[in-house]
Parts: sequence; structure tokens; C-alpha cells
Amino acid sequence: MMTRSLAYLGLALVFLSFTGMATAQEVASPKLEYLMTYEAELELPQVINDSLYIYTCKPGGWARGPGINGSFTGGPCDWPRIMPSGVARLDVRATLKTDDGELIYITYNGIIKHSEKSYEKLVNGARITPEDGIYFITAPTFQTSSEKYGWLNGVQAVGKMIEVQVSSERSYVRYDVYVVR
Repeated sequence: MMTRSLAYLGLALVFLSFTGMATAQEVASPKLEYLMTYEAELELPQVINDSLYIYTCKPGGWARGPGINGSFTGGPCDWPRIMPSGVARLDVRATLKTDDGELIYITYNGIIKHSEKSYEKLVNGARITPEDGIYFITAPTFQTSSEKYGWLNGVQAVGKMIEVQVSSERSYVRYDVYVVR
């Protein structure tokens, strides 16, 4: 019985390949819907070793979007790990308190890949933007018990860094965040 099923499956795959139905094609193109821009103020990192830094988010910062506004509560929030290739893998956890008093937990991973220009700016404490050739993308998810913002529990977002600076004068990161539809 199993052999007959496999034979039918094989015939179906051959048929589909001849009719063009089994070829790779775009089926469901994702669409992005702007959610918010946020900026987190950071302490200078604790350097554990060459592969692990720990950033603490200062209370404050801001988040603004069409249906959400708030500020960050502070605390340890970012544990980037530098891989042997030099690419950083993000591990970020933060709490946003909305202007109407609701709490939203934000967690994301992501990738930072510096260009020569962005890396030079980083080590010199200068402001970095995407125009500096950096690849800095995140994948936020959200958790809240708020009825108003509960819809965030069921979406995946993507974020793109628009500014970052790490210096003794000011350390912060700013993202544009989009819901993937």
C-alpha cells in the first residue's frame, strides 16, 4: 500500500513539473505596514569580552506611531554577540510604557553587519546611518495584556535602524518598525 502511494506521489510530481505548477514562484509577497519609530537611550556597554557586550537602556527614550506612543522603562536590554565573522547577532528585550499607561514587552533578534565606513564611525563615537553601508535589521515581537494593544501579540514586525551612536556624549539607537502583513 505504501509503495503504491509513493508511486502516485511520484507521478503527480512529474505531471506538475511538466505543467509548470511545481516551479518556484512568488505566491504571497509580504507587505509592510508602518507601526512606529522608536529611540532608546543607552548606557555605554559593559564589555564582557570581544564577543559579548551588554547595553542598559536608560529610562525614557520614546516611541511614536499612528496608534502608539510611549517611553522605555529602562534596565538591561541588549546583549549583542559578535560572531567570528564579525557580524553581530542581537538579543534585545525592553519594556515600553505607553502614554495611556499600558505595558508592552518588546523582544527581538537581528543582524548588524558593518561596512568599513560604519565600523570606523562606531569606534570613533560618530553617528551612523544606513547611508554608511551598515546592514542593521531586527525582527521584533510583542507581548501585552492590554486590550487596546493586544493585537500586537499576534504579529511579526521588522525594524530597520535609522540612527545609532555609541559615545561618551550620547549612546542611542533609533528604528523604524513595520508590521509584516
